[in-house]
Amino acid sequence: MGKLRIVFMGTPDFAVASLSKLVESGYAPVGVITAPDRPAGRGRKLQESAIKKYAKQHNIRILQPTNLKSPSFLAELKSLHANLQVVVAFRMLPKVVWDMPEYGTFNLHASLLPQYRGAAPINWAIINGETETGVTTFFLDEKIDTGEIILQEKVIIKETDTAGALHDILMLLGADLVLKTIQQIEDHSVKRQKQSSSQNLKKAPKIHKETCKIDWDKPILEIYNHIRGLSPYPAAWSTLINDTATMPVKIYSVALERKDHSHKNGQILFDKKEIRVAVPGGFVQLLEMQLSGKRKMQAQEILNGLKLSKTAYMA
Repeated sequence: MGKLRIVFMGTPDFAVASLSKLVESGYAPVGVITAPDRPAGRGRKLQESAIKKYAKQHNIRILQPTNLKSPSFLAELKSLHANLQVVVAFRMLPKVVWDMPEYGTFNLHASLLPQYRGAAPINWAIINGETETGVTTFFLDEKIDTGEIILQEKVIIKETDTAGALHDILMLLGADLVLKTIQQIEDHSVKRQKQSSSQNLKKAPKIHKETCKIDWDKPILEIYNHIRGLSPYPAAWSTLINDTATMPVKIYSVALERKDHSHKNGQILFDKKEIRVAVPGGFVQLLEMQLSGKRKMQAQEILNGLKLSKTAYMA
């Protein structure tokens, strides 16, 4: 095999760990493909992706196509003469792109495929109360996350892990797996394994606003998993009804108190330091949250500035 000429495709921080690992290991890509700059923040200034910032610092050629099938982009991609493409947290590729290099295109996915195919595998693994997950590298094919598996690495999900904590663990684990996959492709030791077509597959669809709404009638552990599976982003939310005022509140961190009680689900109980919400099987203590238009705050800070009524509840 000749020298690998790698094109790397990715956009967020999650992908930077893998690109950095390649560069540090001597596999400097001949090009990086990332999302176009997008307006963000209050000033709506154009923001570069995390991958673009890294590529600029390391003088790697950058392509930012809006259309992956456009003749001008395809011509530019072909001119890089890549023989391998690596995809980490990018977008679905058309066949004309993933089928271009001699050694194929592989993707890093943050689950143990075939479980949790889709856009949000880290969130859904925690929301569903899984005790283990991992990372998978696989060759791309026509469908989403269905290609032949190359390598997998498992990790335990701790009861206290949030989506943010698990993201960081899988980001580093995934970077190592990407490097290992490239080394196997380079020395012809790659083994391909077809994915199971079992009917008992859990999916990881995109998270929408309604997905994030807390249902206070669910069992206590399901509520806990829901909140930590969406923390810190996009964040679980509820509506606080305080006398006649209603306000949305994002909830980032909670503790559980398993206890029999006779309160209605969603009822708020509080003292000078704590805010608790009654749920089936006990109480959810709200530790860190954010009222609309405010910064994230601990419960005591919120109690200092918000007068809660005895009839306040979450809906």
